[in-house]
Amino acid sequence: MAFDDVIEDIGMGVDAAGVAIIVVGAAIACGAAVVRLVHRHSDTYRRFREELGRTILLGLELLVAGDIIRTVAAELTLTSVAVLGAIVVIRSFLSFSLDIELTGRWPWQKRM
Repeated sequence: MAFDDVIEDIGMGVDAAGVAIIVVGAAIACGAAVVRLVHRHSDTYRRFREELGRTILLGLELLVAGDIIRTVAAELTLTSVAVLGAIVVIRSFLSFSLDIELTGRWPWQKRM
């Protein structure tokens, strides 16, 4: 097995872990929300959004890592680097906006 194939497989494994985290985390967040609804907790929706948002953030981080790993294995061309850059920018923007949505503050602001 060639080095490029091993790196490609590792990248795909990291991607699979990212997707699995999002799917499992969403299922857990949904289950916890149902339990809170049954017990009539007042903050069910807010907590569901926070738990789901954290899950998506973690999954996105792994998906970005998988893209970077796979790009190392691929033949580096201007096109492949540009595609990786676009993917990282889009996923980073999603992570940034989710973080703001969850915390209600800019990342550089102190917690109160």
